[in-house]
Amino acid sequence: MSTRPGVARSADPADVHVSEGRFDPHSDAPAEPRSGLERETQVRQLFSEIAPRYDLLNHLFSLNVDRRWRRRAVAALGWEERPAGRYLDACAGTFDLSLELARRPRFAGQVVASDFALPMLKAGLPKLTGASVNPVCGDALRLPFAGDTFAGAMVGFGVRNLAELERGLAELHRVLAAGGRLVVLDFTIPPNRLLRAAYLFYFHRVLPRLGRWVSGHPWAYSYLPASVQEFPAPAALAERMRAAGFTEARWTLLSGGIAALHVARK
Repeated sequence: MSTRPGVARSADPADVHVSEGRFDPHSDAPAEPRSGLERETQVRQLFSEIAPRYDLLNHLFSLNVDRRWRRRAVAALGWEERPAGRYLDACAGTFDLSLELARRPRFAGQVVASDFALPMLKAGLPKLTGASVNPVCGDALRLPFAGDTFAGAMVGFGVRNLAELERGLAELHRVLAAGGRLVVLDFTIPPNRLLRAAYLFYFHRVLPRLGRWVSGHPWAYSYLPASVQEFPAPAALAERMRAAGFTEARWTLLSGGIAALHVARK
């Protein structure tokens, strides 16, 4: 993994590990989201273990709607104002959001893709051929970058997993240059009563069983609906973004409110 001026060195693989003993990957019990250090360990373990099938599961369970959501997220970033700038994709996973930006025809900058689950980054490396994406193994709660580094920042389906939401938002604010936009894409609960009922039935009754069958992981897709259920509603998340120092915090519901797209500015 290469380094560029102003971007921290990628972490050595030996520095990133999955803590063992705290959670049983063979347990049939649903994995409720933990808090604090336990949440960090839980999330790192989860995504490290499902990394080999993460892309397949993502597109399968969303019926590829997630691709359209990512296009909307990149469009909201306003990268056209600085097409040669440096942009951060935090909680980057296997680089789908990074590549959505890097492959825009007029994009001439660099995407720094940061994630603390090294197996996710490794799983996505074959997709980066020819793309201006620089992977960095780093924690969103302790971003290894200097302040005012990035022209813009994105987080796709990762803010919900942070052990300390306020700390993560403060870190994103710190590394953004003045005037830079933060775009957050994540799941939410649909406001429409009928859609919400169908959505919650799928999330709690169907998805965990399908996820267990396709991924072979017993609790990853029990964690997902539980983490969405506890995540702040769009208005509350926008308020927390303002509390972290962002301005112009606004959001748009996508696909009837299955997901929400937040945009704010430093």
